Formats: sequence, C-alpha cells, structure tokens
Amino acid sequence: MAQIRIVSDSTSDIPQELRANLGIETVPLKVHFGNETFLDSVTITPEQFYEKLIQATELPTTSQPSPADFVELYKRLLHKPDTEIISIHLSSALSGTYQTAVLAKSLLEGGEHISVVDSKHASYGVGILAVAAANAARAGKSREEILDLVKYVRNTMRVYFIVDTLEYLHKGGRIGKASALFGALLNIKPILTIDEAGEVAAVDKIRGSKKAMQRILELLRQDFGDKRVHAVIAHAGVEVDVEELTELVRGNFAVEDLTHTKIGPVIGTHVGPGTTAVFMYPVQ
Repeated sequence: MAQIRIVSDSTSDIPQELRANLGIETVPLKVHFGNETFLDSVTITPEQFYEKLIQATELPTTSQPSPADFVELYKRLLHKPDTEIISIHLSSALSGTYQTAVLAKSLLEGGEHISVVDSKHASYGVGILAVAAANAARAGKSREEILDLVKYVRNTMRVYFIVDTLEYLHKGGRIGKASALFGALLNIKPILTIDEAGEVAAVDKIRGSKKAMQRILELLRQDFGDKRVHAVIAHAGVEVDVEELTELVRGNFAVEDLTHTKIGPVIGTHVGPGTTAVFMYPVQ
C-alpha cells in the first residue's frame, strides 16, 4: 500500500508541533527586509517578524520558493518506494508558488506520483486543507479519496478577516495616504475574504473592531446556520482577545473543534499586525 505524504508551503501557518505530529513537510517562502533575507517561520518567527515590521520604515517584500526547493523535497520523499505526494499550496491568484510546484513536478522522473493542488486560499486556509489531507492519509485513505476530501473542504470553507490598520495596505501601495489616514481617524475596519477565484475581496467596512467581529459572526451564520462546523481563529502579531472571540464562536455555532494559530511572516507582510481571521467549514 502506498505511503501518502503531504507537502505544503510556509504560508499555510500550521503550528510547528501540529506539522511535526502529522508529518507535513513545508517549503518556506522568503521575507526580505532591505538586504536581510529570512526563511518564513524558519529563520524568523512570527513574533520576531512583527517586531521588525512595526519598526521598519519600508514594507518588507516576499518571494516564492525556487523550483529547486521543491525538486529537492520531492526527490527526498520519493526516494522511499511506494510513496505518493499531495502538495497543497497558496492560492495561485496570490503567488506563483503553486506554478513553481507544478514546474518542479514536471522536471522529476516519477512526477506522476505527485498531485499538486491550488488551495485557492491563504494562511490557515491552506493549512486546513493540508491538515485534513494528513489526517485522511493517516486514516488509510487513498490518494483519490484524499483529493476528493481536499476539494470538498476547499469549496465549502469560508474565511473573513479584519485588518487592524490600513497603514500596511498604504505602505504596499494598495491605497493612498489620505485613505489610510481617513480610515485610522474613523476607526474603519475593512472586512475581507478570499473569494472563489482565490483572490482577496472586500465584503464590508465597519467602524470599530468589536462591531466588525460581530459582522463576521453574522456573515458566518448566513453561511453555516446550525450546521456542525470546524473553526479556526488566526491572528497576526498583536494579541487579540482570543478567549473572548473563542467564546463568541462557540456561543454562535455548533463547533466540532476550534483551533488557534498565528499568521506567519509572509502573509503578515501584506495584512499587518493585529489582523484577525476566522476560518470555518462544515463537518462532512
């Protein structure tokens, strides 16, 4: 019987202990602060990253792995006989990482044993798929069964997130300085999502974090109603009141399980510290 190995990339923001327990391999993206280059969540932790980000005068940049990074990992895993690889990556609408993994597969003898999946999600949206796949592999599911499960979770998952400040969108050239200042003065919190195409899309804008979070819960109730759900709360840098938000999620939904994670350096570059996200998908 084939051994199925799950590969992802560092933007999946899977806690290290969980990755190790499930045997999920990750290929790191890179974060660049001027002339300094760090491997996402390898040579810089989320905590270290947000400290540097807050102090930085210029927004850091990010870059995807090289084909050689994937080839090296795929070769190592395929060296063991009867191995199949399912490789799940950051939305192709947000990064070239998925295409790089596809290229690496094409360069390898034995590439037919690798299935590369476009998550059409970001941060723990990618992680949810990788974790679900790893658990299914551990349960003895076939490659086809796992790919069907990944497709189901990908298509039924919803995420809504709020950014704490528009400053990082301004630094990245997404909005003008006047808009960032206006948003800060009025305490406007944009509510964003990842749409079906795997792109960031605006949903609403609310004044104040607590009202914005209530709006996110309202949107999720519209999506899931009384269905039993898996939920994840993710946050970037600045500690939000995770306990309060956890109670709100548990109080409003039939929660099967609830996980917490930190948004890592690469995704954090684009959303900034203080971002809070809620991921949810129905129990199958």
